[in-house]
Amino acid sequence: MATSKVRLKSWFDKKISEPVIKILRRGAEPKQLAFSAALGITMGVFPICGVTVLLCGLAIASLGSLCHAPTVMLANFIATPIELSLVVAFLRLGEKITGGPHFPLTSDALKKVLTGQASRDVFLSIGNALLGWLVATPFVIVGLYIIFLPCFKILVRKFSSDSPPTAKTATKERVA
Repeated sequence: MATSKVRLKSWFDKKISEPVIKILRRGAEPKQLAFSAALGITMGVFPICGVTVLLCGLAIASLGSLCHAPTVMLANFIATPIELSLVVAFLRLGEKITGGPHFPLTSDALKKVLTGQASRDVFLSIGNALLGWLVATPFVIVGLYIIFLPCFKILVRKFSSDSPPTAKTATKERVA
């Protein structure tokens, strides 16, 4: 049990904490970081698995210097576990909007999708999930931006390369 906690903490530090601290130390603006993190998470919960990296790449290419590419991609990575849990919510929202029938989520439906034997109903449900995501996107991105902006203001101030390291951060750097 203890070794799994140590491995999880090590993985979290390597994949999440250290990249975030590197991003913060490079001097990006809090507004840009908040927007980029909100964009990455919003794109990261797109209801079709395996497409989020492509969507983030397209967003980065389209927005250019308005977003911070490493932050978008890191937020997309962080959103991956949330993606599957929101597919049902987006599906139900899409069904409400279209007034379409309630799609039963069974193991048989998933099996048909994975084996390529999907019926028209499955494709309709995917369309409903996409519609649900599309409608929710502006609310999600604005809500996340509002939440992230004060956080990034604090974090940028704390980890900015201009400010001298505190005893706590200097100790952490020597340990790492």
